[in-house]
This record gives sequence, structure tokens and C-alpha cells, in this order.
Amino acid sequence: MDLGPHAAFIWASYAAFAAIIGLLIGWTLLDGWRQAKALADADRRGLKRRSDRTANQGQKTS
Repeated sequence: MDLGPHAAFIWASYAAFAAIIGLLIGWTLLDGWRQAKALADADRRGLKRRSDRTANQGQKTS
């Protein structure tokens, strides 16, 4: 495959794209792991979600 005089730029662009996508995937996986760990810690300490608390308080009982 002949890419002409711009072959170095084309290959560098592909390499940069692959590196950026790899970093984004890694960052997403790491953040998901951290969030799961934080949620497990909050659950272990007995913390509840605010939406659960407000949903139950907002209901009127007749």
C-alpha cells in the first residue's frame, strides 16, 4: 500500500487515534471501578440514596 509522501503523518494520526481511544476506554473502566467501590463502601456504611428518601417523604397517606 503506497500512502505517498504523507505516509508518516497518516500513520502518526492512526497511532494518536488508537492511543486516545485506548486512554478513554481505560479511563472509563477505571472510573467505573472507582464508582462501584465508592457505592459498595456507602452501602456497607448504611447510606441510602436521596431519591429513596424524598420519594417516600413525598407520598401522602390517606
